[in-house]
Amino acid sequence: MFPWNEIDSVLLDMDGTLLDLHFDNHFWVQLIPKELSQQRGISEKEASEWVEQCYADVEGTLNWYCLDYWQQQMGLDIMSLHRTLVDRIQLRQDSMPFLNALQSAGKSRILVTNAHPKNLMLKLEHTDLGLGLDEIISSHETGYPKEHPEFWLQLFERFNLDPSRCLFIDDNEAILQAAKLAGVGYQLGIANPDSQKPNKVFDDFPAIEDYHYLLKELIKQP
Repeated sequence: MFPWNEIDSVLLDMDGTLLDLHFDNHFWVQLIPKELSQQRGISEKEASEWVEQCYADVEGTLNWYCLDYWQQQMGLDIMSLHRTLVDRIQLRQDSMPFLNALQSAGKSRILVTNAHPKNLMLKLEHTDLGLGLDEIISSHETGYPKEHPEFWLQLFERFNLDPSRCLFIDDNEAILQAAKLAGVGYQLGIANPDSQKPNKVFDDFPAIEDYHYLLKELIKQP
């Protein structure tokens, strides 16, 4: 699927790519409207509609991923609510075998996430994900989301990367496109980011639903 001898570094999204996106979808789509409904004395339907509009207003910007922004907008203790669901924070079953195979093949493994640092730390605390990574960067450290070209420039400079020798894996096709435009040599989509939802269809990039598809070629590379 990929010429592994031409790839030095694998850039990996976190939510939906290495972790099951079910946690985040449940939190933002179900728990938040329920909490707002109780807080404001409105129906859950009204709360859901208001939340969806708020999300749409800032989608693709750094605020969309910023827990501090949402805490201010909603008047909720976002991190405390996160901690009520930590049992739902789960690695994909295929993530660690893939990360370990990348290490054995001599590839650097860099977590490239839009997740807020507080959210990132909570997920690293409740999974073994950190054991499979060489470097970590949150877009909040750069001031730009992954959708923005400046994020990629800072990423390449920070880790001294040759973008043409990088593979980027994400469950968001718009972000895969941003990576391609920034010069990343190879892109791969994840078709099943949420274990509780149907697979996604990618129009412009190859996509898989299990990293085990990659292991045979990766392990046999020279």
